[in-house]
Amino acid sequence: MAIRIHNSLTGKKQPLVPLVPGEVRMYVCGMTVYDYLHIGHARMMIVFDVVTRYLRHRGLRVTYVRNITDIDDKIIKRAAENGETIAALTHRYIEAMHTDCAALGIVRPDFEPRATAHVPAIIAMIATLIERGYAYVAADGDVMYAVARFEGYGRLSGKRLADLRAGARVGIDESKRDPLDFVLWKRAKSGEPAWDSPWGAGRPGWHIECSAMSVELLGAHFDIHGGGMDLKFPHHENEIAQSCAATGERFAEIWMHNGFVNVDNEKMSKSLGNFFTVREVLPTLRHAEVLRYFMLASHYRGPIHYSLEQLDQADAALQRLYLALRGPVQAASPDSPHTERFQTAMDDDFNTPEALAVLQTLAREINSARAAGAAERAAALVGELRALGGTLGLLGEDAEVWLRRTRSGAVSADGSAGVTPSMDPLSDAEIEAEIAARAAARAAKDWPESDRIRARLARAGIVLEDKPGGATNWRRA
Repeated sequence: MAIRIHNSLTGKKQPLVPLVPGEVRMYVCGMTVYDYLHIGHARMMIVFDVVTRYLRHRGLRVTYVRNITDIDDKIIKRAAENGETIAALTHRYIEAMHTDCAALGIVRPDFEPRATAHVPAIIAMIATLIERGYAYVAADGDVMYAVARFEGYGRLSGKRLADLRAGARVGIDESKRDPLDFVLWKRAKSGEPAWDSPWGAGRPGWHIECSAMSVELLGAHFDIHGGGMDLKFPHHENEIAQSCAATGERFAEIWMHNGFVNVDNEKMSKSLGNFFTVREVLPTLRHAEVLRYFMLASHYRGPIHYSLEQLDQADAALQRLYLALRGPVQAASPDSPHTERFQTAMDDDFNTPEALAVLQTLAREINSARAAGAAERAAALVGELRALGGTLGLLGEDAEVWLRRTRSGAVSADGSAGVTPSMDPLSDAEIEAEIAARAAARAAKDWPESDRIRARLARAGIVLEDKPGGATNWRRA
């Protein structure tokens, strides 16, 4: 079965047919680095990390580019507010982004271009647009893209020029020929960073950065362009207009957009002030995989509703998988029906909820095989579960280590982080000492004392599992 992907440009699923056989080139719009990653950003990062992992799992060579915007009005403003240089600000938040991504198991892209390192390519593309009549130098010195000149404008977002003009504010910028025109090159203001150009000192507009960097690194026509749903208009619409006009090519073959993370039925965003950063939330969870599972439990194109209940459900679901991973493991058969169902789900527009359902089915079969004494079959299924989970960036921990983890914080009912638990959890050594005391009580047939120790551990959130032969496993509830 071929991999089929929903193309935002056509509104339909289509087979992924690489432009170069066996190779997929993908560009994803990344971060503007003036603050920490929030959960909405994390969803985009995780979605395209899974896309990359799965395409490679299917044997494709993937070149994954995810850019960094390191010059922007918000960056300039934040640096001025902090009394620091733009370079210091962007360096700090790029490092923080890498730390957060590593915690979430997000693999680094093959290329992570920064806008400031590609200014010559940006200037060259702007010059081409002017030469071809798609851009002009405005009265105030800015270089503007002439939207009306591009015949297909609005196709990605489904917007019509007439409707956009009807909603545009008149007189807001008299230097434009059309209220819909957007900036390609911003004339430098006093005190702002600037680069020399044929149109005077200035800096790139936001939209042109991605057009120039994607074409420079992947070519004028590549396989997949992705990003958050909020970038569909105007950012991606403008990218199409710029890139196609400058190169005469189709630009991206398939457009992918992930849905929003919502809080109280509103999109999570910095502008609304309803966001939680990754580094606020992760310490409240047993492990970063909980957040990753939570994201993958919904299809990437739909919205996610961020809540304590949803995080708890993800934690419980992962615990079921890790409980199944306890015990011997051996390589699984590559033609297993579970692997086939997993691949069928992922081939269908990266249907991660269905893929996770396959993992849960595997876990139940492992438990059934063990109960029936089929140790060899259970071990093979464990290997399969571990391998398929790894394709999604899950189940990377040792099962015993996972099951003995505890939260270092908690999440309040409104989804905010940083609430300290009411009691300190028992250490591993304290738990082992209690289990040893219980074993001694059982050996002495002091059943009341054995029961008291079990109850005491249960109140502390410790679950005991007695095994044949007298051994006792434990995990944190």
